[in-house]
Amino acid sequence: MATAAGVSGTAADSRKQAGKKLVDNLQSDLRALSNEARRKYPPVKEAAESGILKVRTAASKAEDIIPALQAASVEILHPVILGCDTKNPKIVQICLGCIQRLITHEALSVPAGVSVVKMLWNLMESGLEELKLLQTVIILLTTNSIVQGSSLATSLVMCFRLYFTKDSTTINTASAIVRQLVTLVFERVEVEDETPPPEDMDAVRVESLKTVSGKAPASLRPCAKDAFLLFQDLCQLVNADQPQWLIGMTEMTRTFGLELMESLLSRFPEVFIKHPEFSFLLKERVCPLVIKLFSPNIKHSQRLVAPPQLGALDKPYFPISVRLLRVVCILIQQYYSLLVTECEIFLSLLVRFLDPDKPPWQRALAVEVLHKLSVQPSLLKSFCQCYDMKAHSTKIFRDLVNAIGAFIQSLFMQTSLHVPTQQQSGSNASQNPAQPSVLVAGMPVGPGVTPQAAFIYRGVWLPISSNYTPGITKPQILEMLEKVDAPPVPEGYAVSVAYACLLEVVRSLSIIMDGKPEPEACKQVVDTDSEKTALNRELVSSSWCGVLAALSLLLDASTDEAATENILKSVQTYASLCGMLSLTTPRDAFITSLCKASLPPHYMLTVLNPQGGATGNSSPPFKQGHVRTNSQNMAAAVNSAYQGDGDTKNQVVVVGTSLPTASLPIGAQQGPVMLTAKNLQCMRAILSIAHCHGGVLGTSWHLILTTLQHLVWILGLKPSTGGSLKAGRVADSQAVLTTAILTDIPVLSFMLSRLFESSQYLDEVALHHLIDALCKLSAESMELAYTNREPSLFAVAKLLETGLVNLPRLHVLWKPVINHMLEVCQHPHYKMREWGAEAITSLVKAALQHKHEPPLSEDPKCQRTILLPLQELSSILQADIRQKQLECVLQVIQHNGDGIGQGWPLILGVIGALNSEQGENLIRTAFQSLQLVVADFLAVMPCSCLRDCLEVAAKFGSQHQELNISLTAVGLLWNISDFLYQNREKIKTNLANNMENGSHGDKQPMPPFDALWMCLFSKLGDLCVDARPAVRKSAGQTLFSTIAAHGGLLEQTTWQAVLWQVLFPLLDRVKLESGTASTDRSDTSRGINILIHHSRDTAEKQWAETRVLTLAGVARVFSTKRQTLLNLGDFPRAWALLLQFIEISAMSHNAEISLSALKSLQEIIQVSKVTEEDQPVMNGESLDDVVLWTNAWKVWYNIGINSTTPPETNCMPLVYLPSQPYLTTLVQIVPVLFEHIKPRFVAADMSKLITVLRNAVSVPVHGEASPFIVPACYDGALTPLQETVLSVAHILHKEAMAGADNLRSMYPDMFRQLLEYVEFGVEPPRYGNLPTRSVMTMKNATPMSWVTMNYVPFGERSLEMVVSLYEHACRLPSVVHNHVLCSIIRSLRLPLGRKYDCLSQSTWKQAVNSLLVVLDIGLPIARQPDVAEHFTTMWQELATALESFLFTTSVAPPTMTVEEYQRDETIDCKMIQMIRDSILPYTGQAATPEFTAKVMDMLNRGSIHAASCSSFISTESSCKLREEFAKVCFETLLHSSFLRKDAGAGGANEGTAPSYGREEPVTHLAVSSLLDRCQQVVTKYVQDESLGGKCPLPRTQNNEMVYILKAVSTLLVSLKKAPAENVDSSIWLDVIALYPSLVTCVTSNSPQICTALKDALREYSDLLQPPLLKRN
Repeated sequence: MATAAGVSGTAADSRKQAGKKLVDNLQSDLRALSNEARRKYPPVKEAAESGILKVRTAASKAEDIIPALQAASVEILHPVILGCDTKNPKIVQICLGCIQRLITHEALSVPAGVSVVKMLWNLMESGLEELKLLQTVIILLTTNSIVQGSSLATSLVMCFRLYFTKDSTTINTASAIVRQLVTLVFERVEVEDETPPPEDMDAVRVESLKTVSGKAPASLRPCAKDAFLLFQDLCQLVNADQPQWLIGMTEMTRTFGLELMESLLSRFPEVFIKHPEFSFLLKERVCPLVIKLFSPNIKHSQRLVAPPQLGALDKPYFPISVRLLRVVCILIQQYYSLLVTECEIFLSLLVRFLDPDKPPWQRALAVEVLHKLSVQPSLLKSFCQCYDMKAHSTKIFRDLVNAIGAFIQSLFMQTSLHVPTQQQSGSNASQNPAQPSVLVAGMPVGPGVTPQAAFIYRGVWLPISSNYTPGITKPQILEMLEKVDAPPVPEGYAVSVAYACLLEVVRSLSIIMDGKPEPEACKQVVDTDSEKTALNRELVSSSWCGVLAALSLLLDASTDEAATENILKSVQTYASLCGMLSLTTPRDAFITSLCKASLPPHYMLTVLNPQGGATGNSSPPFKQGHVRTNSQNMAAAVNSAYQGDGDTKNQVVVVGTSLPTASLPIGAQQGPVMLTAKNLQCMRAILSIAHCHGGVLGTSWHLILTTLQHLVWILGLKPSTGGSLKAGRVADSQAVLTTAILTDIPVLSFMLSRLFESSQYLDEVALHHLIDALCKLSAESMELAYTNREPSLFAVAKLLETGLVNLPRLHVLWKPVINHMLEVCQHPHYKMREWGAEAITSLVKAALQHKHEPPLSEDPKCQRTILLPLQELSSILQADIRQKQLECVLQVIQHNGDGIGQGWPLILGVIGALNSEQGENLIRTAFQSLQLVVADFLAVMPCSCLRDCLEVAAKFGSQHQELNISLTAVGLLWNISDFLYQNREKIKTNLANNMENGSHGDKQPMPPFDALWMCLFSKLGDLCVDARPAVRKSAGQTLFSTIAAHGGLLEQTTWQAVLWQVLFPLLDRVKLESGTASTDRSDTSRGINILIHHSRDTAEKQWAETRVLTLAGVARVFSTKRQTLLNLGDFPRAWALLLQFIEISAMSHNAEISLSALKSLQEIIQVSKVTEEDQPVMNGESLDDVVLWTNAWKVWYNIGINSTTPPETNCMPLVYLPSQPYLTTLVQIVPVLFEHIKPRFVAADMSKLITVLRNAVSVPVHGEASPFIVPACYDGALTPLQETVLSVAHILHKEAMAGADNLRSMYPDMFRQLLEYVEFGVEPPRYGNLPTRSVMTMKNATPMSWVTMNYVPFGERSLEMVVSLYEHACRLPSVVHNHVLCSIIRSLRLPLGRKYDCLSQSTWKQAVNSLLVVLDIGLPIARQPDVAEHFTTMWQELATALESFLFTTSVAPPTMTVEEYQRDETIDCKMIQMIRDSILPYTGQAATPEFTAKVMDMLNRGSIHAASCSSFISTESSCKLREEFAKVCFETLLHSSFLRKDAGAGGANEGTAPSYGREEPVTHLAVSSLLDRCQQVVTKYVQDESLGGKCPLPRTQNNEMVYILKAVSTLLVSLKKAPAENVDSSIWLDVIALYPSLVTCVTSNSPQICTALKDALREYSDLLQPPLLKRN
């Protein structure tokens, strides 16, 4: 409140101050007036002074001075009016100033205002102070509204009259004031209308309005009346009639009147619309006036000479035409709702103004008006509603659009560049500064000249004079109000405006159809959607032909990028509008226009015409001449003249090749094609309309996509990952791109991708249209590719791109896209196939990774739908398709393996779709997928798919393209088996549930889990007979390892299936393949370039390895799973069958197979005691043991006897002998087998065993293998075979010694066996008639020869065993009765007799030792009377053996040293000592006389032999070698001959020796013979020495003489030691008789002889005295 009061007080103070100031100013003015009029105009002076008093009085009486002054304003103005009447300029100026002060402070009353107007009128008529007068009038009328009615009219007339004075300043000032005052009048109406009208207002009477009068209608209020009368008089004045209200008008021009009318109509439409009286003026005054004034413009034609009857007014007058069109424009724009019929006339007139026969300025004016109209969508909408949609009405909207189009066409229809003449509306072309001096194709060119944006068509160049701004009009001709003559229309201005007008029409249509808000004044009510649709369809139907014709022409002619862009946007907009209204014909026509503009001209004939098949829609009905020209080529030619300075918008930026089309015959390829910048701009427009309005394109998609495909081809864009297009490599692309386009290519590529990415926003119908168009386009490319023409991959790539972004709508696109892509994948052209496969695989991968609702894991049907295309690709044989398919599967597994679920059968089916024609890369890729599945996804795979996985892995194992993959596949089978084992409980449960859910009551042959294992075993079994050895080996190892590791999981019944469906069939198949395998080395590698060992260089050898592995594996199964197999009812049959396979294999001539068979036999018979103990027992043995082990023994014997029997032929190539490992294994089986058969082992079995062992140990070695098998000659190591044979003998001995009755009777056979082996050590056995070489000559053996083994260690070890065995069994009856001792001596006779000829010197030495041991054990037994008869033959054998050893014919090797000879002599002495100690003392008890005589003879020979043996005289050192032996023989002989004991012949009892009296004759004869031999040697030596003189005798004779002398010495020593009674006297006589001969040798020159002679003679010293004396 306080604030309001403060403001009110401030306003009051200000008003008081203003009043005081006014009073002061008035007084000052009146004083000045008084002073100025004091002399000449006294009345004025007096009046001025009186006025001062009145001012003072009024100011002093009232607080508010201004109202007081207003009340006295008439009196105050009296001196001022009198002053103006004086016409004195100075006084008038003072008066007008005072009046203006009063007016400004609103201190005038209404009467005072009337007085002022009259005073001003007088001044006007006097011509005084015109400018001051105008100033006062404007202040008077604008300050307030006290001046109304006639006074107002007078004021207006006054200003009008001043407007028509001759002073330019006054005219200009008056013009402005008139315009302001006219506007002021209508402004007062607006203010008046703001207040409510009085209730007693009269009604409007239209009839009274028809008569023109100076009285306003009573229905109007005061201000409205003034305005009504003013506008009415303006119409009268323009129509050259007398005004009724503006009395006093003497002059008025139509131009000024029209300007004022335009001003009022444009500024106050509310007044004219609100007041019917004013509306009446519009209809009844303005419109007829306008139509009347239009008459000269309509009738005039510049082509015709004006007829004589036409006056000057009948000729178009530019100032009036301009103003008329401005008025018309306003009437249509703002008063259309009031003047529908009149506007129809106006619009028709405007259309006629555009006729080609009208002056250019008139046409330009008309098109400017149309431009102003076209920017108002509501007007165009009203035109169509009020005219075009009415029956029997003029199609105004259609005519307008067509007129604009025809106008544009007419501008380009000139045959040459249009140059206006002087006669054309007074315009002068030479005065046009824009006219270039140099033209090329109508365009300005030259150095330093920058081409203006323009349209060029058929040589006509029309520059674009203004830039187009949507919704904005900038008319030039309409604004030339000051022009009296028609100005020259700037070149290109008309086409620029028409171009903008056309764009605005399209823009307005878009606004109408988009439903944007409209001004209330212009809004037309549309009741329903159907009416709105009908309106929109009519708008398009009425305009599309004209719009398309004009836009196509402008697009073709445009050389400006901005203009082209605007045109393209309009075309896009119109096409989208047509699409929204489902008007296919106009839509396709506009799209066709865009497509044509984007391609070079000649492409129309092959791509876009109906015959070309690009589109089935009809072309728009416009003139063929306006469709397409070669203007682009001209533009390119012009651009080439600019040399880089000119416009580059239409320059050629790409030169490429044309895409072959079906309309072209094969081979008729088009030449290079060129794209300009405008082409690419049009391409962007196509992309834009497809991107923004794809939902309404419908079947036009095919046309758009076809065009894009050709453009992409020309640009050289190639599809890349995901379907996007990228610029190809320069080397690969045939397109030549300029630097101007290089940066645009990525943009175009991005726009293409965005186009198809935006398809995700299309509805399903629109998406179907897009996909159908792409499929159709792709089918066309496929047809072209069938003729070996390079196809376009555009459609395929974009189908892929579309599919990728529309995965949420899988049900819409999947089937059509995938079905088409499958067709593409089968195309013979590799590029088509490649991208078809790329599309399918990319879609599948993306679909699997997409987050579906519901998830794929819960929607198996959808998942199967996604994965099914991968499986369908398997039916396509091309390798590239399969490669893509398999790579996709690998990636699917890697990224989506956890969620595949029920799709695994499809995945596995794809992986396993192998065939023999696939290459290594395909198989390798597929196998990678399988490896990934087995490694990471078995756990997530449904258990029902495990069988499929097994089968797929087996397929990879059986493929023949890549060996490593087959081997790895076998490893995968092992991994799967391991998985089955580790997850057995889970798998069993799942499979059981599946079987329950899917069973129909049929009983399954085996549990599903076991069936899974059987599948695994069967597949591995099939791989075991693969053609490739490595695969067979790996599969075999895996099969048997799997059975061994996981066989325990199988049910009992399943094992029967394993035996009879897997193992035995496998054995049979392997045996068959092995038997028919080739032995040719050329068949082995099968194209595999690898190095193969000679042991595997034939198919036969490779199959042998497989047979080995298989048989060993089956045997291992029988061994490890024996407990399980025994429970099978047919195990004996299986056992017998297995033994049969083993026997057949063991009899094979392939060493590897036969050896493996034996090892298999060895393995199956090695049964643990635990297993045995678990069996049911009958009579101490298992129920089945008798049959099982009897069969095993029979099989072993058959193998042994058949394989070791010597061959009948000795032809080397035909002879096959078993190898040493084979024989070793054969013998190694015996101990194990013997454990099971020993209770039933009889003599016949022993005989069989001995035969096999003897044959086995006798088998020679092939010359090639001998260096690696046969030990060195003197190597003491046994061969494995020999070691094994002896171990068998040892086991038999051990078992016999353990007390088995059936074995004790077989001791003779055991000795016979060992003694044979002993003989082998001296004389290797012969193997049938086969020629062999001794081990001693092994180095000289040829590869084709046979070499006997080194039996020396074997014989020696056997001899040791003989001695050991005899020690334990010597007293057994079987040993005694079967003359075992005799057999031993007989066998030892061989090494003893050969002595140095033995292969090893250790042999005879061991024989000596063994004989000594055996005799030490056996002789006491042989001397027993109760068994003596069993040793009769033994004595003779012993004598022979001793003789053959002591007097061997073998010669010692010359390399022996003296020490070695001495050691050998010691052995001989041991033998003599044994005779002396163990035989000679007991000769009378058991030995035969023959044996005794033989022994004595040997002793005699031993004492003599030393002197005559050639070896003793060969060297000087040799003379000592037999010295000790001779001594021992002599001593033994003499000892046995001369030592007597008194004991009887009963034997050696109590330490006494038996008598030797029976031996005395033999001994005496031996000594006599010895002495005679000595006599002969000495005598002959003496003779030879005497004959030889000084010549030395031979060394041998000297050595003999030395030895004889030593023998004599030895004999004398022995005789002297013997008891005298035991030496016959004749012996002494013979000894003495030798003495003289010895004495004759003293002359010998040999020191050795002399020394020996001295020793002998020294022994004679005891004989020089009688023996009795000596004894005493």
